[in-house]
Amino acid sequence: MAMFSTSAASDLEFVERRQEIRVVVRIPGRFSLASRRDKSGNRRQFACRAVNISQTSVMLAAPVSGPIGERAIAYFDEFGRIQGSIARVLDGGFVMRIAATSDERSRLLRKLIWLEQNKNYDVPDVRTYKRIVPQDPISTLIFPDGSMFGCFVIDMSASGVAVSADIMPEIGTVLAVGKIAGKVVRHFTEGFAIHFKHPQHTGDIEKLMHS
Repeated sequence: MAMFSTSAASDLEFVERRQEIRVVVRIPGRFSLASRRDKSGNRRQFACRAVNISQTSVMLAAPVSGPIGERAIAYFDEFGRIQGSIARVLDGGFVMRIAATSDERSRLLRKLIWLEQNKNYDVPDVRTYKRIVPQDPISTLIFPDGSMFGCFVIDMSASGVAVSADIMPEIGTVLAVGKIAGKVVRHFTEGFAIHFKHPQHTGDIEKLMHS
């Protein structure tokens, strides 16, 4: 019986490393964790952004995380459903090790090659009013009683912002995103919308949210 030689194994490892494509992206999506559930016991969904991705792992900017090893499921229009476990916890997100079959990894590889070749990283905004996707999506919610919660900014405009967080304030709740005051006006699956008390200059919004 032929044996798998050390040199052959080294050659295979070299090929696998060469085939490992990691693409830097800014792709919006949503995710859920095994430990985060609503009152009915269903997984809560949060907004996120894929920061970089390969066939074996994806780095997410996200409002919440979990312990290393916790099961996570993410959804992206470009990649579909990606599942795995938390491999590393970051400040404002985490790295998920992707669990997939060889066929699924091959399909993901083809998509990554296409992305790398076309540099088509952002989903076009087709809404009537222009929304801005912040460079740094991590901010802080501040309530009148002084309590603060981290949040993920999905997008923003001169009049308001959509966020995802580990809380869901009631509609009408007054709060601030960084230094910008507003109130909660709408809930959606991954989070809620905040209408600013005063319209903002779009060039200043991100700076004020991180002040």
